[in-house]
Amino acid sequence: PECPFCGEAPGRELEAHVRARHGHLLGAPGTESDEQLYECPMCSLTCTNIQVLEEHVDLHLEEHSFSEGGNIRDLELAQRLQTEEDKWQRSEEEKREREEFKKLQRQYGLDNSGGYKQQFIKNMEREVDRGRMQPFEYHKRKADMMECLAFGIDDGKTKTSGIIEALCKYYQNENKDVRHVWLSTGVDHFHSSLGDRGWGCGYRNFQMLLSSLLQNSLYNDCLRDTALIPSIPKIQSMIEDAWREGFDPHGASHFNNRLHGSKAWIGACEIYSLLTNLRIKCQIIDFHKPTGPMGTHPRLFEWILCYYSIDNEGGAKVVCTSKPPIYLQHQGHSRTVVGIEEKKNKTLCLLLFDPGCPSQEMQKLLKQNSDGTNLKLLRKFVGSLKEKQYQIVAVDGVLSLEEKAARCHASQVLTSEKIP
Repeated sequence: PECPFCGEAPGRELEAHVRARHGHLLGAPGTESDEQLYECPMCSLTCTNIQVLEEHVDLHLEEHSFSEGGNIRDLELAQRLQTEEDKWQRSEEEKREREEFKKLQRQYGLDNSGGYKQQFIKNMEREVDRGRMQPFEYHKRKADMMECLAFGIDDGKTKTSGIIEALCKYYQNENKDVRHVWLSTGVDHFHSSLGDRGWGCGYRNFQMLLSSLLQNSLYNDCLRDTALIPSIPKIQSMIEDAWREGFDPHGASHFNNRLHGSKAWIGACEIYSLLTNLRIKCQIIDFHKPTGPMGTHPRLFEWILCYYSIDNEGGAKVVCTSKPPIYLQHQGHSRTVVGIEEKKNKTLCLLLFDPGCPSQEMQKLLKQNSDGTNLKLLRKFVGSLKEKQYQIVAVDGVLSLEEKAARCHASQVLTSEKIP
């Protein structure tokens, strides 16, 4: 045990050590000082015998040692528990991240679950199981689908033609609240089918845009290899061709340079790359934040009005322009702008083709009633478009080979600036 006076540890010779070193505090043996009381240096307890004091101090030392050891054990236990807790939290976070990533992959068609053909067949089989489709119809539609995919053309079964012409006639006779209306050139409406339901809006909007360009002789040279509307798998291959030419390397890497055979969603950047690779001049305009009250985008409406009216000013109420439709993108969906109304009170209203609207509904527009109630399918006022961000792709002419190469190079430079 340690000396209670100086802290040394003489062991069994503690008593001799205390008397030799600190006798002046205890008194010499055989004197009256033997009768004196000894005070504990740790708690001030007084003892009548040095041995008693030794035992008392030993208890203090043992208690102190036990307390220190207990504190160390408690600290080690707390650290071990915290380490285990941190490890568990990291494991749970990684698990959540994997699940979220898989969810996003499924949502955006990047989970290797098959593409247009696989979904088409699977959905038809489900229809047969539910009694909504006869087996002979299943086999016929499957054969038709396989033939169209072999030739890379759309089967046209979701197409509705003649709507722009019907709108032009309606507006000529409309005398209520429309002051002016500007319409695109002829556009066919395409809606999603069994093969692309839930993810095909971008491809269907490209088909709508292409249906208009094919009717304009200005684009004949660009589209000489695309005389018919391509199927969705064919459009996927066309986008991959644009990536191989060097367009949008960053976007291509997002899809691992592969779309064909997947249910991957596409957006404005893929449409831009595809059109530019065909030498069709276009531009992407971002409306990255609201410009009006209540999260609205009046500047988007103003830009579209300028696009349609800049070369078509005048007093005519109905203007059937030579302008192609506009591809309109926001988070999770895309639509096609086919015109814009200006009301007598100066408010603006977009006319949109939505690929989510079935042909049965769109065909009602071919027999427009006098009050225009069916136009609700198309009309979108400023208060109806309140997504945080919008992108549009607008076509405006033809590119030379040199201009195409310059745009491809610019796309690569922008990507290199984004990726260190």
